[in-house]
Amino acid sequence: MKVLVADKFEKSGIDGLKAAGCDIVYEPDLKDDALTQAIKNTGADVLVVRSTAVTAPMLESGALSLVVRAGAGYNTIDVATASKRGIYVSNCPGKNAIAVAELAFALLLALDRRVPDNVADLRAGTWNKKEYSKAKGLFGRTLGLLGYGNIGQEMAKRAHAFGMPIVVWSRRFASGKENIADAPIAMQMAKSPEEVAERSDVLSVHLALTPETRGLVSASVIDKLKPGSYFVNTARAEVVDYAALDKAVRERNIRVGLDVFAGEPSGATGEFRDALASHPSVYGTHHIGASTDQAQEAIAAETVRIIASYKDTGKVPNVVNLAKKTPATHMLVVRHRDRPGVLAHVFDHLRNGDINVQETENVIFEGAQAAVARINLDGAPPDALLKTIQEGNGDILDLHLVTI
Repeated sequence: MKVLVADKFEKSGIDGLKAAGCDIVYEPDLKDDALTQAIKNTGADVLVVRSTAVTAPMLESGALSLVVRAGAGYNTIDVATASKRGIYVSNCPGKNAIAVAELAFALLLALDRRVPDNVADLRAGTWNKKEYSKAKGLFGRTLGLLGYGNIGQEMAKRAHAFGMPIVVWSRRFASGKENIADAPIAMQMAKSPEEVAERSDVLSVHLALTPETRGLVSASVIDKLKPGSYFVNTARAEVVDYAALDKAVRERNIRVGLDVFAGEPSGATGEFRDALASHPSVYGTHHIGASTDQAQEAIAAETVRIIASYKDTGKVPNVVNLAKKTPATHMLVVRHRDRPGVLAHVFDHLRNGDINVQETENVIFEGAQAAVARINLDGAPPDALLKTIQEGNGDILDLHLVTI
């Protein structure tokens, strides 16, 4: 299996892929047209990326069957095109959660104690203890969490250790799929993002970027923050209305810590100008939330596990683009002798009846003499067609139709 790694990747990951028997092409600076051409020229089966965008032309240019995002978010990958071409997209959820939570909390502490300004004045030869002795402290101040995935959970642990009450809004609690009372850290649930903002002294964003979350932290949320509150975003810039945030900074003394910005340079270095980032009440970092040695080693190990599983078993862990529900309406259950041509006979007649197979499972009994095939279909075959299938092959022992 040939693997094209088109981003910086840990040596332990490269060594792990080689040990798994993969043929590695390591080109960490590839992007845009050069990456499209490399996918075509190498004939790679698997593409590994971190922040590099994976576009439709790239997915259509070669023989890729799997794209692994060596990280959590996968918004830089054209998942829709991958799905149309039957290309698996997988990621490494949770492996960078601690690193991102550590940075989010570092930004929070920096906002409260004005650490960057302290350092800048000391480096400039200025001693100003009177000014920098002004801090609110975090103990007893309410942390609001928007999102309670892996990173949000790590934030809750740290906030709890600092003695901060926690209020959270998350789709997992809002939908009723999980009960907030079962969470390991004591917290309260808000009914909306607006309510979280209204009840918080600090609002920290930990939402994955999806069509539903794009722009979710809008002016209606930001305007609920109390004057002098803190706001931290280490998730995605697109989740937040930065124009509304800029207004809150300038008019209501909201102090902000950001690791993500609109219009970030596509490369690791470059010129960057941003009005919000230059404001003295805003502390920014360079989209480095996941960039610790610990996180990158964990992500590399998970990437190796995903690719090795695919190579050895055909199964892909952490797939993000499989259908949660197919168009199947019926299941055809066929009990048969385990001999060549039985399922081909069934499929041929289903095709002639314009019935599409959505999913198939063939379970073999001990001794490999008999099997049961479960075939999900997008419609119900007529009785006459079922009779033709059963009577047309002597190795079919029984069949029946189940409505899904």
